Amino acid sequence: MKSSSDRPTGTAISLAPIPLLLLLLCSSIGSGSSQGCSKDSPLVGFSADLGMIQHQLRGRVTILDDCSFRVTGFDMIQGSPHVCWWGSLGEDFRNLTQGFPVSAASLNHTLLSDDMEFQLLENVTWEKIQVLAVWDEITASDFGHVVLDSSWKNSSSSSSSQRKVPATVLENCVELSPLYRLRWSLLPGNSSSLPGNGSSVDIALEAVVPETKYMAFGWAMPGKENYLMMNADVVVAGFKNRDTPFAEDYYISKYSECNWDFQNPSGVCPDVVYDSSSDNSTTVLVHGQHVDGVAFVRYNRPLYSSDTKLDVSIAPSANMTVIWALGPLKPPDSLQPFYWPQNHGGPGRVSFGHVNLVLSEAVNQCSGPLVATEAEPTIDVIVADRGSPLVVTSEEAAHYPNPPSPTKVLHINKKEAPIVQVERGVPVIFSIQAGHDVAFYITSDPVGGATNPNETIFAGGPDAHGVLSHPLALSWLPNRTTPDEVYYQAFFEKKMGWKIQVVDGGLSDMYNSSVVLAEQQVTVFWTTSGTNISFAVRGERKSGYLAISFGRGMVNSFAYVGWVGADGTGYVKSYWIDGRDASNIHQTSEELWDRRCSSEKGAVTFEFTRSLQPRCSSDNDRACKKNVVDPSVPLRIVWAMGSKWDANFPSDRNMHDRTSRKATVIYLEKGAAEADEEVKPVLVVHGFMMFLAWAVLFPGGVVAARYLKHLENNVWFQAHTYLQYSGVTVMLLAFLFAAAELRGLHTETVHVKLGLFSILLACFQPVNAFFRPAKSPPGQQQHKLRMIWEYLHVYSGRGVLVFGLVTLASGMSLLADIYGSEHVRGFEWALLGWVFMVSGIIGYLELRQFWNKGKAREAPPAWDADGRSVHVLDDSDEEREDDSAGLLVNGNSRHEFPAASRGMEVQLEAFH
Repeated sequence: MKSSSDRPTGTAISLAPIPLLLLLLCSSIGSGSSQGCSKDSPLVGFSADLGMIQHQLRGRVTILDDCSFRVTGFDMIQGSPHVCWWGSLGEDFRNLTQGFPVSAASLNHTLLSDDMEFQLLENVTWEKIQVLAVWDEITASDFGHVVLDSSWKNSSSSSSSQRKVPATVLENCVELSPLYRLRWSLLPGNSSSLPGNGSSVDIALEAVVPETKYMAFGWAMPGKENYLMMNADVVVAGFKNRDTPFAEDYYISKYSECNWDFQNPSGVCPDVVYDSSSDNSTTVLVHGQHVDGVAFVRYNRPLYSSDTKLDVSIAPSANMTVIWALGPLKPPDSLQPFYWPQNHGGPGRVSFGHVNLVLSEAVNQCSGPLVATEAEPTIDVIVADRGSPLVVTSEEAAHYPNPPSPTKVLHINKKEAPIVQVERGVPVIFSIQAGHDVAFYITSDPVGGATNPNETIFAGGPDAHGVLSHPLALSWLPNRTTPDEVYYQAFFEKKMGWKIQVVDGGLSDMYNSSVVLAEQQVTVFWTTSGTNISFAVRGERKSGYLAISFGRGMVNSFAYVGWVGADGTGYVKSYWIDGRDASNIHQTSEELWDRRCSSEKGAVTFEFTRSLQPRCSSDNDRACKKNVVDPSVPLRIVWAMGSKWDANFPSDRNMHDRTSRKATVIYLEKGAAEADEEVKPVLVVHGFMMFLAWAVLFPGGVVAARYLKHLENNVWFQAHTYLQYSGVTVMLLAFLFAAAELRGLHTETVHVKLGLFSILLACFQPVNAFFRPAKSPPGQQQHKLRMIWEYLHVYSGRGVLVFGLVTLASGMSLLADIYGSEHVRGFEWALLGWVFMVSGIIGYLELRQFWNKGKAREAPPAWDADGRSVHVLDDSDEEREDDSAGLLVNGNSRHEFPAASRGMEVQLEAFH
């Protein structure tokens, strides 16, 4: 014997028909689970039907004892995984939303007329519960509930309370068609003046039909075997509007729509048309509702009628023929005041039919709820158009789609809590006029009220409020990372709004840039955001899979493949390809997110987001770590298509049957692209001119200044200046060619930055030479400022030459990145050979100069024919060049020294 504290915390025991042995076993288990529970609560024995609000909830609740209850005939369409039994102190909005779970049993699946027992949680007693509901905790949604009446043993109180509950549970049910059901319960009557003690029958017509269609059901005239609808007594039921059901008596005198001639009516007409002298209607409407796309109308009629012309009396134990139909319903107009059933049309057993029925026999052919194919067909849908504001107001709640709700809810464009459909990439403007006490926001929380710490707010907030005279315009741009479903709600009140469905618009709206790849068969879209980049790839023709790769070809490239599996699931994965065979395809561990792949009319489209610096789930995946995307560097992309992709077992059949013949170069930052070509002629000219300047002219000027000073007439100086000025001119022209080709000055790459710095240093040299200080007169110590200039001019010149050569190398590297190493490999070898050749020549000259200096120190002083000594200064002596020498000065001038110098002739050598 278990005590109440030891009872299971929320178990559900199914009592559906099962073999006898299992039934006995389960019965013993079920009874044992409640053996420790007392029966002290006045609610023990209480039984009532669940009121249907959503999800076709149906069932009868019976309280077994102080800690358990049973539900029989339990129907429910599956909701979210968070549906449970819920208790509250009242059935109003505040009490229900402040309720609590009462059982640990999860109701996260479809229920098909099940009989089940449930246990209350340990800390829950019936005294704490006045309303027992089936509740979705995530959306705060009431599927249906029953009000517990502790005074149920008072029969008058019980009968009055039961009549308040929408009665959708009846004892019997037959399936007239897959979308149409008949339910009924025989009821005892209170009048003895009618045959059969005045008994009646409650009939419910239930069908998956919109509000614009009717449901017809009735009895054929007894004894008829053909033309069963002729002279039949039928009830036509439907809805005048969302809140107003109807059920009216009709008589069929002809296979046609009603002829509204009151003198001689014919066709399918209301009883009152045939006999207008008195109200002969025997049908009493009990309840009607249109929920989840399913119409339900319940009415009562007596079994026996004194009107033998228009009505058919029913013998409960007789096997009688009943007829039924479904069809369009024409509303009243100025010519006819009644609802006008149109011809049902359609095939038999779908739109009309007949069956034999014995009312007194218990029968239940209906397993589970009817399910409409359309989701939420009665909820208004508003499509947001570009540039058209959505007007947000606050009005009284009448048909809130996610009950319960507060007294006022949000209306958009005068529709109560509609579903709003928006497209990614298309701005949505809300004109908020709901009052200063209603702040509007868009959130991931279906309940709203800004009470969920984990919610994501996409737009709006506590300050997003306005009134009719001063509306607030709120703009929101859903993008490709916006979830498919978000919610518009009030910031300070729960459950005032409803859903926003975010659908994919055109890819051009969702992405900032796009290009069509080579051969015009694949389009690539992309958007960079911080450290991430998002791609969409769309094929323009049918294929089994679509792939792109970063590189000049598929070999030695990083590929992304999108395909749709046999089960309709889309896949996007990354690969490293190092060969032409299937065995050379290797899946990487790169992390991709926001992955989607679909196929529309056979054309594959896939999307993914990745980090610019790849995120690799495996530290050993070296290939993945190399897959870096630099938006400042042009990216080559090629594409391929094939008939089938098998991610687990790549084979030669995975190989493409169509591919691009050349790569497309994409400039991610500029949003532009061009076909992959050979190196552009303009860039070739730019490179050659820079080579001429930095590898020929500038080094030539330096060589002239250092190694040609032994020549007469200052030849070295003129060669030096000519070569340096020519180098500057050629360099500036090459710079202008490159800037014109690239349509501006873009400093994103290392080569451009190095080049600009090199050009500035090179231009500094002639400016530096122009402002050189004058040298001291012969025989005087050189001025300090002159010596500083000499060192600055010489060593800065040599430094900028080295810097320029480095810039040439970086240009080669950039060309390799853009056009591929195979296109610039020849240039690289040529530059390297030139450097080696020039280095060899300079080495030879340095060595020869070194030998000459050694011989000069060992040789006796030299004298000319006039007895004057001849001395040649090298670069270790002070500079003695003629400052007057220049581009416009004849080099034949020589210095004549006074006699005090003992007639010594000095040949000058500049300090270079």
